[in-house]
Amino acid sequence: MKEILSNKYLQLAARLIVGFIFVYAGIGKIAEPETFANEIFKYHILPDFPINIIALVLPWLELVIGIFLIAGIRIRASATIASISMLVFLIAILSAMFRGLDINCGCFADKVVIVGWHKVLEDLGILVAALLPAIFTQNSFTLEEQISD
Repeated sequence: MKEILSNKYLQLAARLIVGFIFVYAGIGKIAEPETFANEIFKYHILPDFPINIIALVLPWLELVIGIFLIAGIRIRASATIASISMLVFLIAILSAMFRGLDINCGCFADKVVIVGWHKVLEDLGILVAALLPAIFTQNSFTLEEQISD
């Protein structure tokens, strides 16, 4: 099983999928921080004061993590941060669902995706894809591999 999960082509596919999702999500939120701050507020999880800071910082973190995963820079660290982010997003979505909130997940600035089991399954898939390079890091097809040669 470890041979399959650590396959360099599977690792590359997982990195690219998660990387492009994070880049796409980050760019949309960077362009519309006020909209993203409103989406965070609707979860009613955080006090008001950190919401604007999170709405400004999180999209840039998503963008950088996405770029690092795509380029193969600091794969284990990038994939671990992506995995932790996906876990936090899953907890927020499940919390909203169990409290009966009918809200947009806030995942992508240009899409309305209401929280629900479909979003939970989607985020679980992204979490699994992010965990692969976090746990079974391969240095094939990476920028770091090219630099060290």
